[in-house]
Amino acid sequence: MVNFSIKLIPLSRMANTVITKDTLRFLNELKKNNNREWFEEHKPEFKSLESGVKGFYNNLMDKMKEHDEIEKLKMFRIYRDVRFSKDKTPYKSHFAGSFSRAGAKLRGGYYLQIRPGESFMAAGFWEPNKEDLLRIRKELEHDATAFRKLINKPSFKNTWGEIVGDEVKTAPKGFNKEDPNIDLIRKKAFIFVRNFTDKEVLNKDFIDEVNASFKEIRSYFNLMSEILTTNLNGESLLN
Repeated sequence: MVNFSIKLIPLSRMANTVITKDTLRFLNELKKNNNREWFEEHKPEFKSLESGVKGFYNNLMDKMKEHDEIEKLKMFRIYRDVRFSKDKTPYKSHFAGSFSRAGAKLRGGYYLQIRPGESFMAAGFWEPNKEDLLRIRKELEHDATAFRKLINKPSFKNTWGEIVGDEVKTAPKGFNKEDPNIDLIRKKAFIFVRNFTDKEVLNKDFIDEVNASFKEIRSYFNLMSEILTTNLNGESLLN
């Protein structure tokens, strides 16, 4: 007798593989009516749409686990922290979530934001701590050949374009402004971003497009993980 192991997935999760028109419509209406009275009145609709979006992100995570080790998904709350902001509107007009990679050896993070007219995905290193930033810069100063080859690979560049993020004006302290790799060394973040139109977000294949794009950036994470877990001699920094 043959035993079969079947993984049961809730029906609600199986169905949530698309972003709906109602989701974008609600976010547009929230942007126009960003106050507690309107939100409370429409909270049941919000909770229903939020559940669908969470299902989409969980389904995306399942797909990502086929090509990377994802430790967790963090969905960001709709409520804004207005304590230190001049903008006192209480709600965000977007849904967003980030995916963390598992273990100390796997560095880098994934992010996806759904917002009418401004949806995008991002991956990389948003605000590396000073030790990581120095290590990356030292590697690029030593030899940026592998880094440049990777980010200029046609399939990678066609998907993700150029590195974005803040940078210092000339050169970081301790680095030569005439260094041939100063264009990379002066960066303070190492992020790639891909924008999407509403039409693309609503497409039934959107979840697969996002997953494929995240899969494409895996080689970048592999290289950066190797850099950030070793010294310039290639010796492991992990115990």
